[in-house]
Amino acid sequence: MTALMWCAWWYLFEAGQSMPYTGRDAIAFDAGLFSVFALHHSLFARETARRWLDRVPRELIRPIYVYAASLLFIAVFAAWRPIGGALYRASGLPELALVMCQLAGVGLIVRAVARIDALELAGIRPAGSRDELQTSGPYRWVRHPLYLGWVVAVFATPHMTGDRLAFAAISTAYLMLAVPWEERSLRRAFGDEYVRYQRAVRWRMLPFIY
Repeated sequence: MTALMWCAWWYLFEAGQSMPYTGRDAIAFDAGLFSVFALHHSLFARETARRWLDRVPRELIRPIYVYAASLLFIAVFAAWRPIGGALYRASGLPELALVMCQLAGVGLIVRAVARIDALELAGIRPAGSRDELQTSGPYRWVRHPLYLGWVVAVFATPHMTGDRLAFAAISTAYLMLAVPWEERSLRRAFGDEYVRYQRAVRWRMLPFIY
């Protein structure tokens, strides 16, 4: 929760500041910074890491993963180099429409997380206590509605600065690259049930696109 609140505060206030454009070096640095956070997820998905984690008590595996990811996520914002610049600032009805879109994105995230057990996702409840494939609610629209909600929330801002655009683009690119790996794990976990779900729900996270 601390990491998510820090992310929200940074996105709303730090990344929303108007300042001169600082150049491509800051973009490259921030992309590399986020890649370190993403690398943690990739390493934990590897079989080598899974074998190492077999030595750890099962009830501690998820908390270790979540705490490491949260600390790295906080580090991204603590070390982020400001990019500056601005693409647009909406006002009036367009501003209201974009804010409503952002709130809809956050609402979709909440609904998606509620379906898969927020306590298990956070590492509080042991994994497997509600081990079932979710196919109802927002999971009928796309296979990864949490990611769709994220994309809507970070892109539908009424004030698009260089920092907000870079963060939205980098994080979305990571999610799109991570989906095939995640679905491979889901197929291993649920077998033919997940294959049937893939056929029933065509889009991974962006309707009519991906």
